[in-house]
Amino acid sequence: MQAKHQALLCAAYALDKKAFNVRLLDVGGQSSLTDFLLIVSGGSDRQVQAIAEAVELGMKKEHNVLPLAVEGKQEGRWVLLDYGDVMVHVFQQPVRQYYDLEGLWPDAPEVPVEEIEEA
Repeated sequence: MQAKHQALLCAAYALDKKAFNVRLLDVGGQSSLTDFLLIVSGGSDRQVQAIAEAVELGMKKEHNVLPLAVEGKQEGRWVLLDYGDVMVHVFQQPVRQYYDLEGLWPDAPEVPVEEIEEA
């Protein structure tokens, strides 16, 4: 599965659980760690956990893709799902503002939300 398609699928699963402030950044030319960063927010620890769970289960059940690592799901403040070419970050909004991952990649091209909705 191509990295962009995988990232768009992850975004669609997150949106299904009412994730907001969704941003998909193409960092492939700027990072040796991953090609795409999906950064989304949830309104509470339970919503953050539900969004992460929806992405993880959707990718597993429908595409037979498992994350290489999962961090932070228990706490529900910041969950990281590492799919190698795609890193999914699910934040509570104050935590997202504090860490400002988008600020680390100011020149990264952003995939338009319209493409996410078409995935």
